[in-house]
Amino acid sequence: MRRTSRLIRVAVGVASLALAATACGGTSSEGDDGGGDDKGLAIAYDVGGKGDQSFNDAAYRGLEQAKKEFGYTTADIEPTDGETDADKEQRLSSLAKQGYNPVIGVGFAYGTAMKAVAAKYPDTTFGIVDSVVEGKNVASLVFAENEASYLAGVTAAKATKTNTVGFVGGVNVPLIHKFQAGYEQGVKDTNPKVKVISQYLTQTAEEGGFASPDKGKAAAEGQIEKKADVVYAAAGLSGQGVIEAAAKAKIWAIGVDSDQYEQEALAKYKDSILTSALKDIDGAVYALAKSVEDGKPLTGTHTFDLKSDGVGLSDSNPKFAEIPGAKEAVEKAKAGIVDGSIKVATE
Repeated sequence: MRRTSRLIRVAVGVASLALAATACGGTSSEGDDGGGDDKGLAIAYDVGGKGDQSFNDAAYRGLEQAKKEFGYTTADIEPTDGETDADKEQRLSSLAKQGYNPVIGVGFAYGTAMKAVAAKYPDTTFGIVDSVVEGKNVASLVFAENEASYLAGVTAAKATKTNTVGFVGGVNVPLIHKFQAGYEQGVKDTNPKVKVISQYLTQTAEEGGFASPDKGKAAAEGQIEKKADVVYAAAGLSGQGVIEAAAKAKIWAIGVDSDQYEQEALAKYKDSILTSALKDIDGAVYALAKSVEDGKPLTGTHTFDLKSDGVGLSDSNPKFAEIPGAKEAVEKAKAGIVDGSIKVATE
């Protein structure tokens, strides 16, 4: 479900863009030419990296859209295991020093590093996804994950036959609390009789909560043993394990960030992916790059919510329409959130 055009209007009417990037360690570099002044967008991935079919891959789609439209080289860099803030700072600095503009850190883990690097390169526009970093040349791209998760909760409450549903969070951090809070509220507002089993895989990202499908699978299996027949994962790459467990048990999974029903790597599980809570990360990445091309770089905090189509719920799986009352309940909930009559918790 694409929402780029509306998202860009929200992102202050950004209009055209020129991005490029070259390779360095762990980087893929593509384009018509790799040098000169034709340098633009570079992204540095969060844990889990490219291929997570979720958070990082959404950012990559934004990069691909920019590359296609503007015809320049792009770069995307993988994280390393056990890396420190100093490693992230070095990565961002290297991209800025080479002349890439903008440079985007995909994930809140880049917060400390970005604050330091942005101050050193005032002529480069930086972007960070899922965190707020103060700086004259920094755009903080944040999302109302709780709102999309509320819609996922409404759907789960309508789909369950056991009156038990699950939530698997990758890491026990405030960002993922937003997913949990919205989901639980959506479930309870729809059917107070439904029980929500919530679990976090790890306390820190370093323990692999966003990058361990095996952990996600084990957590989902535990919830399924407790009669959960719908499981929602906000766990990055680990969510693939949750989806696998759901498919094996022939229950519903709810994906996250990207429309996981449409992800090729998850094709063998797609019939079990009822819907996905979406974040238009690709639209936000593209919007920032476009603003730089226009010579009017976005800075400050930009929140992408349900009202602006910055978050939403997918309906790609035809079986979604077969859940009694789900579509109507989701549309009613969406209208309530947009008009302010439904206030969605963040914690």
